[in-house]
Amino acid sequence: MEFVAETIADLSPSATLSITSQAKQMREEGIDVCSFGAGEPDLDTPQHIKNAAIEALNGGETKYTPSSGLMPLRRLIAKKLAEENGLSYEPEQVSVNCGAKHSCFNAIMACCDAGDEVVIPAPYWTSYPEMVRAVGAEPVFVETKQENGWKMTAEEFDNAMSGSTKMVIINSPNNPTGAVYTKEELAAIGEVAASEDILILSDEIYEKLIYGEGAAHTSIGSLGEDIGKLTITINGFSKAYAMTGWRLGYTAAPPEIAKAIDTIQSHSTSNPCSFAQYGGIAALTGDQSEIEDMVAEYDIRRQYMLGRLNAIANVSTVVPQGAFYFLVNIEKTGIKSVNFAEKLLSRMQVATIPGSAFGHDYSVRLSYATSLPIIKEGLDRFEEFCRAH
Repeated sequence: MEFVAETIADLSPSATLSITSQAKQMREEGIDVCSFGAGEPDLDTPQHIKNAAIEALNGGETKYTPSSGLMPLRRLIAKKLAEENGLSYEPEQVSVNCGAKHSCFNAIMACCDAGDEVVIPAPYWTSYPEMVRAVGAEPVFVETKQENGWKMTAEEFDNAMSGSTKMVIINSPNNPTGAVYTKEELAAIGEVAASEDILILSDEIYEKLIYGEGAAHTSIGSLGEDIGKLTITINGFSKAYAMTGWRLGYTAAPPEIAKAIDTIQSHSTSNPCSFAQYGGIAALTGDQSEIEDMVAEYDIRRQYMLGRLNAIANVSTVVPQGAFYFLVNIEKTGIKSVNFAEKLLSRMQVATIPGSAFGHDYSVRLSYATSLPIIKEGLDRFEEFCRAH
């Protein structure tokens, strides 16, 4: 008798968490590892946010909250989305979840059935296809091109659709490529979705991490009433406020979908962590200057890494405009990503994430959410490894 459900038995574990865990274990054993695997800020949560959670704990805010979160926090999120993103959601349409990953899963579970198809541009964040498969739906991949900045065009989206297409996932700024879609590119994709009543899951968790002149974040749901009615906006506190361990994300969705997500959450987690939500309130209402400082620091690292990577003859990359990653094309080395990453870690003690986890088997992802000294030493070793191949 098979005890594990077929839909779950076929899922792959998170490669990003696996590599990061392996690198941490090596460090604990005294091995000098330079890790580019991290998908989280290396900076600490701002003190005023931690203080708010401590005060909530000391004040006895340790009980259940409403399943979709505290209403004061939901109101603040709706206000933030209106003022910063041009999105019109009532607080009742906002659900606070246990991280943006949980937000994505809730939205996919609420909307997709067995037999439905979900269009996903590749390279993609490693968890999207597994979430889709977990609910019995089918991921349909659109292979994007490096020369197009790793961005799916409206024409490519149109060609990938079928009568079974229920949803398209857009992640801008993108993990793992750092790509940021322009307003015009998003509008064209949104028009295609609206013409066929296809839902848009817009994962905007990296929205605050934008670099360079001309780069700007646009929420696709703000680009017209028809598009907005089909858009589920995902965001959270992990990246902008260095709150990865707090597990605090949120979903803003059309009323019937928001209601379904509330029902799902009431039967799964009951609610997001009570005192973490008070940290979320402090994050939205407090000083935002630390975000600007963080982005400035990441930009220094980004520009340094770009110069170093461009100097290595047998690899190539696209300039990332957002998030904190480089997707490095290693095809000229002749080594596929898992083999490349394993050899790099064992021989040079450098941790990267193999591109196979993101749907591109001749690339590796390097995160610059780590200190500049580690980046410099790690790139010295990375360059030596690449030149030997």
